[in-house]
Amino acid sequence: EVQLVESGGGLVQAGGSLTLACAASGFTFDDYAIGWFRQAPGKEREGVACILNREGKTYYAEPVKGRYTISADNAENTVHLQLNGLMPDDTAVYSCAAGSTCGRVVVGLADYWGRGTQVTVAS
Repeated sequence: EVQLVESGGGLVQAGGSLTLACAASGFTFDDYAIGWFRQAPGKEREGVACILNREGKTYYAEPVKGRYTISADNAENTVHLQLNGLMPDDTAVYSCAAGSTCGRVVVGLADYWGRGTQVTVAS
């Protein structure tokens, strides 16, 4: 059974940091691009970062460049998303997804999805 399970969300003050984790199982981790999305109430879902670890490629959306860092731990089949310099506008449910390429994943054409973890940034 394929599973993507997110963890690490929570409540943080503006300017603070969080590290999210996406634990993958049921598929060959290194064969897939793994991306992170977020969706705030009343807003469209947006892809914020992606990694295709076997090619050493990463992608970041403009609003998070320089603040978020995506990394993969092949030994643990886990992708981490480090969130720094958090702002109230970063408040959202953050989900991870897996697909064949980052180009497909970041536009929502993923094969597998997790359920998400809430990130709330207080001003």
